[in-house]
Amino acid sequence: MNTVAGAGAGAEARAGTEARAGTEARAGTEARAGTEARAGTEAKGGPGTGAPPGVVRPPSSRKGADRPEAASDRFLAKAALVTVALSIAGALLGLGRDQALAHLFGAGSDTDAFLVAWTVPEFAATLLIEDGLAFVLIPAFSVAVTRRARGAAGDPVRALVAATLPRLTLAFAAVGALLIAGAPYLVEALAPGLPDPRLAVDCTRLTATCVFSFGLAGYCSAALRAHRRFVAPAAIYMAYNAGIIAVMFVLGARWGVRSAALGVAVGGALMVVAQAPSLWRQLRRGRPATGDLDGEPARPMNLTLVGTVLLFALCRQSQVLVERFLASSLPAGAISHLNYAQKVAQMPMVLSLMLCTVTFPVVAQAIAEGDTERARDRVERDLTLVACTVLLGTAAVVACAPQIVQLLFQRGAFTAQDTAATAAVMRVYALGLLGHTLVGALVRSYFSSGRPTWYPLFAMTAGIVATCWAGVLAVGPWGVCGIAAANAAGITLTAVLLLYGMGPRSVPIRTRKVVAEIGKPLRAALTAAVTGGLCASRVDSPLLGLVVGGTVVTVVFALLAWAFRVEGFASALRSVTRRVSYARFR
Repeated sequence: MNTVAGAGAGAEARAGTEARAGTEARAGTEARAGTEARAGTEAKGGPGTGAPPGVVRPPSSRKGADRPEAASDRFLAKAALVTVALSIAGALLGLGRDQALAHLFGAGSDTDAFLVAWTVPEFAATLLIEDGLAFVLIPAFSVAVTRRARGAAGDPVRALVAATLPRLTLAFAAVGALLIAGAPYLVEALAPGLPDPRLAVDCTRLTATCVFSFGLAGYCSAALRAHRRFVAPAAIYMAYNAGIIAVMFVLGARWGVRSAALGVAVGGALMVVAQAPSLWRQLRRGRPATGDLDGEPARPMNLTLVGTVLLFALCRQSQVLVERFLASSLPAGAISHLNYAQKVAQMPMVLSLMLCTVTFPVVAQAIAEGDTERARDRVERDLTLVACTVLLGTAAVVACAPQIVQLLFQRGAFTAQDTAATAAVMRVYALGLLGHTLVGALVRSYFSSGRPTWYPLFAMTAGIVATCWAGVLAVGPWGVCGIAAANAAGITLTAVLLLYGMGPRSVPIRTRKVVAEIGKPLRAALTAAVTGGLCASRVDSPLLGLVVGGTVVTVVFALLAWAFRVEGFASALRSVTRRVSYARFR
């Protein structure tokens, strides 16, 4: 797609607007073409030589009056667009995976057994791909890439890989083997109320292989994002979900729900295959590793930092353990209803956090360079924009939950009763989406400096304690909806603690300004959800009801966001307008 190819530094010619400047700038060297001098300085080369297909480049020096901030915003917009597009494709395949699971196996005891085993890949994805390991590796690789560009002795990137990858690979393999051996004990701890745990044990042994594959996939993703390569990392969930779907349909009749667990193992391997060629190309570009970075030997990763990051991610994901532990004592299907509701309701959160995935290396680089103001401005803009995005999605989920669930899942073994139960849970769970999104955005700021900090773990622990107490009190009178409400309350408490803890521990944002800005789309979302829900409920057809409700939610939210002068909404609208105008007159 045209937006994928980034601007190679000082090298791309724009028809009628940019003069071609001799030769392309090479990584780590100054452009030698005499005609490229701008304002008395020589253009600096980017990290690559040209723009291969499927690669997003950092912004280049361009002829004219473009500000560096504007060029950076254009690059981030392109990278975010590519990441969001591929993430949407992966999310749609994820919905297809859940639809296939519901169609083939319904929402009964067999599906509950698989979802207990599904806890392993959920934890592994959070710890090794989405959060945990990325918070350690992206800042480390960002420093190595910067040193490589400055001509450090040897190749800092290769030296970092040589110092970390072998040890991490052994750790991934050891933990995976331990989970396979201890599967019976793990199932008993996760869901002691299952009537027949043998199926869950079999599924757990298959899904435990993802610890090894997800670990390697997360390593590749962190390294590529630090190199400003976002296409391959964003495509991994397409490969993952495609593998699960294929295995379920091929082996579902013979293996039952165990085929879904085998699909997890296959999909994890495909995640690595999707990224390995791109990472290999980046490693080949450098000189042989000597272990010498600017005259200093390569140092191992800070184990305290690794510990704080992984403990935070583990504590955050333990909300799933609390939910499934409490739901295992409820009638069969409760775990399934909670799972389907979460998978759909989380889509707005996942898509809104794609911006933070793209800007995390930018914030880490700004902190490394001591540019606190640039890091603060970037984080504040990210928080308002992701809040605006997720609140619009939350309003749509709350307004149209029955229609969404009926269209996605109500077929085969998934009944109308399952639809009603899942929709009710989805509406309650959606109340915590803003908290989940803010936690995901804020914690990146805490770990962007590459220094260990225990405050995020303390905040997350407080949220988990609140979730446990609220869940125990609510599961009796309200069942699975009470569990979802406890989840929303606990994660919201964590988000508040992280927001008000920003400062010396992370990026010193202006908290009052951010809270005031978030309050504007929050009011718009509440009004839009009520209005859209009333309109959708008056239509009998689920498809037409979804269209009517979604349209009303979008229009009401947009009008109120414009009336309230929501900063994130306004900046997004200006960005879209500029992109449309540029495409029209290009």
